[in-house]
Amino acid sequence: MKLGNVLIPVADLDEAIAFYGLPVKFRDGDRFAALDGGGVTVALAGPAEHVTDSAAPSYKVENVAAAVAGLVARGGVVVRGPEQGPHETRAVLRDPSGNVFVLYSPL
Repeated sequence: MKLGNVLIPVADLDEAIAFYGLPVKFRDGDRFAALDGGGVTVALAGPAEHVTDSAAPSYKVENVAAAVAGLVARGGVVVRGPEQGPHETRAVLRDPSGNVFVLYSPL
């Protein structure tokens, strides 16, 4: 597992891109934009891609279902089970302290 990005849900993708002022690495219409945060991707999620209510670290894993099972066994709580998005399989969990994070694996 490695930190892949910091996911930030936004109301308006154009406004958020202008606000953060970082170079755009990838954009999928009004759904999603990946910004170059200088070593960590800042992932802006438009309303159609809101999987969390607040900013959350996103970890890239080989197998989302297996990673979810291992983290649940260690005390994690599933908020949203594994689901396929347009570009990745993802799941949302809480750690034992209640912090939300995302696991994902590119398609």
